[in-house]
Amino acid sequence: MHEDKKPFNDAIDHMEKIEGNSSNLADADFNKMPKPIKFVGYFMIGFFSLSLLMGIILSFIK
Repeated sequence: MHEDKKPFNDAIDHMEKIEGNSSNLADADFNKMPKPIKFVGYFMIGFFSLSLLMGIILSFIK
């Protein structure tokens, strides 16, 4: 499933070979993140979603 992709520039090549960073987000397993980080992420997504929803509702009320 993992394909060897050639980097599109020297900076990406350097980051992948020397620093060990991967430019492919498919390699990240988000289910293995620590629970506190997950909860903060869920809180932020929920807060912004509810704020947007409340903003839309309040704009129609006025």
